[in-house]
Amino acid sequence: MSHTPPTFLTVRGARLHNLKNISLTLPKNQLIVFSGLSGSGKSTLAFDLLHKEGQRQYMESLGMVTYESRPPVDSITGLSPTISVGQNSANRSPRSTVGTASEVYTYLRVLFARTGHRPCPNCGSDVPPAQALEDAAVIAWEAEQGGESERTISCPACGAALPEMGMAYFSFNKPEGACPRCTGLGTIYSARLERLLDESKSLRQGAVLAWEARLAEWNVQVLEAASRHYGFAFDPQAPLHELDPAARDLLIFGVESDEFREHYPQRETPRTVGEGRFEGLVPNLLRRHAEHAADQNEAYLEKLEQLLALQTCPDCQGRRLRPEARAVTLTSKGIVEVSQLPLDRLSDWVDGLQNDLGAEDWLVAAPVVSDLHERLRRLVEVGLGYLTLERSSPSLSAGEARRLRLASLLGSGLTGVLYVLDEPTIGLHPRDSQRLVGLLHQLRDLGNTVLLVEHDLEVIAAADWLVDLGPGGGRLGGQVVAQGRPAVVAKEPGSITGQYLSGAKRIPLPASRRPHAGPGLTVFGANEHNLKDITMKFPQRALTALTGVSGSGKSTLLFDIVDRAGRQRFYQAAAQPGAHTGIQGWELFDKIITIDQQPIGRSTRSNAATYTEAFSPMRAVFAAQPAARERGLELKDFSFNLPGGRCERCEGAGQLRVEMHFLPDVLVRCPVCRGRRFKALVLEVRYRGMDISQVLDLTIEEALPLFAEVPAVKSRLELMVETGLGYLQLGQPASSFSGGEAQRVKLAKELAVRSTGRTLYLLDEPTTGMHLEDVRRLLQLLQRLVEKSNTV
Repeated sequence: MSHTPPTFLTVRGARLHNLKNISLTLPKNQLIVFSGLSGSGKSTLAFDLLHKEGQRQYMESLGMVTYESRPPVDSITGLSPTISVGQNSANRSPRSTVGTASEVYTYLRVLFARTGHRPCPNCGSDVPPAQALEDAAVIAWEAEQGGESERTISCPACGAALPEMGMAYFSFNKPEGACPRCTGLGTIYSARLERLLDESKSLRQGAVLAWEARLAEWNVQVLEAASRHYGFAFDPQAPLHELDPAARDLLIFGVESDEFREHYPQRETPRTVGEGRFEGLVPNLLRRHAEHAADQNEAYLEKLEQLLALQTCPDCQGRRLRPEARAVTLTSKGIVEVSQLPLDRLSDWVDGLQNDLGAEDWLVAAPVVSDLHERLRRLVEVGLGYLTLERSSPSLSAGEARRLRLASLLGSGLTGVLYVLDEPTIGLHPRDSQRLVGLLHQLRDLGNTVLLVEHDLEVIAAADWLVDLGPGGGRLGGQVVAQGRPAVVAKEPGSITGQYLSGAKRIPLPASRRPHAGPGLTVFGANEHNLKDITMKFPQRALTALTGVSGSGKSTLLFDIVDRAGRQRFYQAAAQPGAHTGIQGWELFDKIITIDQQPIGRSTRSNAATYTEAFSPMRAVFAAQPAARERGLELKDFSFNLPGGRCERCEGAGQLRVEMHFLPDVLVRCPVCRGRRFKALVLEVRYRGMDISQVLDLTIEEALPLFAEVPAVKSRLELMVETGLGYLQLGQPASSFSGGEAQRVKLAKELAVRSTGRTLYLLDEPTTGMHLEDVRRLLQLLQRLVEKSNTV
């Protein structure tokens, strides 16, 4: 008896977060879009319910313990194993590049290791590759395992023994291949001596700006001990510019540096600090920066980086690899040169290898080239053909990182899977959106169900099935407003999405434009990445939009050049701006505020209320209540980040992290405070009928009338509502915000600061994750900023 698998995915009685006991039936093997205002419940339904429950059921079917509780839903039937591409899938490591993340660079390493030519270091003659006898399977295995050979080959001209090249030879993440100076990062920090030293003063007069008096005296004693050990005069009363070279190098670089050792190459280094083992200003600064970079102490790092300059590594010129690896060529191109090609041109180079390589080399290269060609084709198809392999992963936009992940999914060949994607069109120019829709149709046609959370009207119109959630956000959302074919939803009067689809509603264009012929900020000769010596003016007191297809250089111009140059001018930042000949017009501004989509922080202790500084005046309101004074409670007792009034079992988090050894850690509700964060005594204090824990459970929109008579709270909450964040819970951890939400919380915080009317605001796609109705409100807010004489 044949059995037909279910053709529908059915959800009955979903009550998670703000979902109001909803039920719906979704057709399988279709392209489905969830739409609706921000906070209407789209992500809750797609990711927190369908994706997580699909994963849980699949893990349980394999007999694995998941520790995930079943979500509040009556039933879900017809659910397939799920794969998601969310907003937090980007790799933030500076060692990750497009090449390593896509594994294209891994295949190139195999190719160069097996078929690359190198010059003999002894005589300079060409050393051809050792003709490997391994077949495709062995090469593929080596690519996967990273196995290296210890065999040697001989130079055909002089007979010198050379190590056979393995994959690690071309890896900037392994000692065998990485540039020793920068350890494969391509950049190094150097000290900005003009910020460390006052050359006109002596050490006893405070020449080292970072040393307070007692520390200065202690270090002078160590320096004097070092001068006695080496036998030269050191005068702590002399201005720094009068010190002789040995004394100066001792102070700046320390006794173990090459700079100082050149003066006394035969002398042993002092064994202890007391005997004169002085670390040096620069090594000490770089060591402290490296130590705190590991523990991600952002405030301290920012302080240190004002004394440092980030610059291209002088040894490898930013190419990350050792000179021996950079010298290896394949068809006259080195692996660095190949990594600098845009992916679409790299694909052409790979396609030409069959004609350019000899018969024996091609025999070895063919299986690698076949896989390489397929991976590159998928990357170009998802609209990333303009990227290069050397581009670092942290520099990618949220949309680019997501499409990089999508390219790997397209190559998996899986069928019968539910793919859940969160706004894959973010960062895409409308020209590229149709190509992306075609790829999503390919995934669907393989026999998969593709589910998108999306705001882009083109993608919504291209869906097989549309579910519009709403009617509002937060407590006002969580209902199915309309569902069906997009043409059917467009006729539904109660659906805001439908109104935009049909054209009944649209974002109005301004009746008149501001003049742009006056003064402004002009960038000259911008040459960074793919910018071709362009000059551009941003008019003052105007709202300027920088547009162009993906990869045209928008982010490079605005963030790599203008933002970094502004930060250097106003805040003495370490990062160097991208290549340009000059910028005129900085005198028109007194500060620069950049609001990007980087996460606010990894801490679960930060939330919208604390980040925008709305929580401090809220706490002050509770501390001023008569019930608080009767119980002897102070302002600090209403903070979940400080000891006193918080629950000490969970330290105010409301949750406890349970380590699961080989499985991901699980968060469980605190058994003492039952998730309420505070001690019972603190929760007895109420303001207008609510305790502090209940306030943190409110959405921003719900909290607004509660604090209508507290101006410091009201103004901040109003700004968050205006930026489309009214649906967020006050206590929701910042680590759970999407890229668009994080950006709008930052925007609300900056808008709360009193403006001088001379601020330059730089925003990176502020409408990310926003419904068109929310975009309309955000535009009104940006126009208000400009009306106050600012430049956006």
